[in-house]
Amino acid sequence: MSQRRYEGVFPVVPTIFHADGTLDLPGQLRCVDFMIDAGSNGLCILANFSEQFALSDEERETLTRAILEHVAGRVPVIVTTTHFSSAVCAARSRRAQDMGAAMVMVMPPYHGATLRVGEAQVADFFRTVSEAIAIPVMVQDAPLAGTPLSAAFLARLARETANVRYFKIEVPQAANKLRELIALGGAAIEGPWDGEEGITLWADLEAGCTGAMTGGGFPDAMRAIVDAYRQGRRDEAFDLYQRWLPLINWENRQAGFLAAKALMEAGGIIQCSAPRHPWPDLHASIRQGLIDIARRLDPLVLRWAR
Repeated sequence: MSQRRYEGVFPVVPTIFHADGTLDLPGQLRCVDFMIDAGSNGLCILANFSEQFALSDEERETLTRAILEHVAGRVPVIVTTTHFSSAVCAARSRRAQDMGAAMVMVMPPYHGATLRVGEAQVADFFRTVSEAIAIPVMVQDAPLAGTPLSAAFLARLARETANVRYFKIEVPQAANKLRELIALGGAAIEGPWDGEEGITLWADLEAGCTGAMTGGGFPDAMRAIVDAYRQGRRDEAFDLYQRWLPLINWENRQAGFLAAKALMEAGGIIQCSAPRHPWPDLHASIRQGLIDIARRLDPLVLRWAR
């Protein structure tokens, strides 16, 4: 078991680019400062919502080192180290640990639309990663990997693999899977977490999730919801979730991983919200819809840099 149990809201940090597609490190660090000031219990970097699939290995190293040094222990940071190769993923995880990561997040090995491995190889993969480090491993159970991970398999993985203790569940009927995972895994499930930008957060809290990995645009709102629920103020938590749900839905169903950067650009935190080519930028109407909803709710992202 890890010495510290990580709980609460750990939003994904977007990767900030200049208009020409190069890394904007000063903008990146302003983004991180905002997310900490907005109440994030911790952060996650290099996730899919960070456009990790568009980064070179050298850029991953640059971002990991720069962000961890800048955070300087203010909050714990989860580093995503996903790779198809067990050895490469283990090496990435070791480097992240050495640079100060509190945890690594890893998807099961996959490549493209059809290249997968079986359950035995998935177990070996996570065992290899676990044995390379001394910090917790979070299994990201998401449709993108296209790899079925039953609750029974995940519970067994937790019982049999020393550092595999956290599970980010963002598949259909996530609450049912979280509930089953908690029942089957017991104390081995140190962190049953919600994902998918909080679109299933209420159901997942009801199922027993203890952490939420959301988008990075409005951690203040997500923190308020989770804190109220976990402190027993269930009606207040429901009212808050109902209030913020239009923005959560717009991010999850319309704007996707560009939502956080669009909000940060609108609030003057960063200068450019563009993705890296060839991903298309937000349609103007989607961007405007996002900003219009946000202005009704007055999140910190629109005020922090003013």
